Amino acid sequence: MTSNELNENNYRRISYVSWALSVPLLLIFSWPYFFLSDFYSIHKMIAFPGSILFGLPFMLTILHGHVTLALGAAHRHHYYNWLNHHPYSFGLLFHNIVISTRFRLSLLLASLVLFTVGYFSDF
Repeated sequence: MTSNELNENNYRRISYVSWALSVPLLLIFSWPYFFLSDFYSIHKMIAFPGSILFGLPFMLTILHGHVTLALGAAHRHHYYNWLNHHPYSFGLLFHNIVISTRFRLSLLLASLVLFTVGYFSDF
């Protein structure tokens, strides 16, 4: 890997691609949860947040993989350090906690808890 790939312009490009992919990926991964919620007559007030919580871990995993493929596993920490210096612009959605597997599994578990609550509640 040359030092040309580890510059701010490349980091901006990776960030733009990640932001552009985030909404389509979230929709792709959220619809099965929403479909099952509709099938089991779970109220929309629980189905919408649950589907977002369900889709987020998958979306974040794909985006983390995108960064890894773009920079390599040995250099992706440079990108995440760069994002830390831009917390209210480029790094808004991609905080350090987002790359944590524990956090992503917690989101998935929260969505399943919401599904269970919605299934057994009488909304």
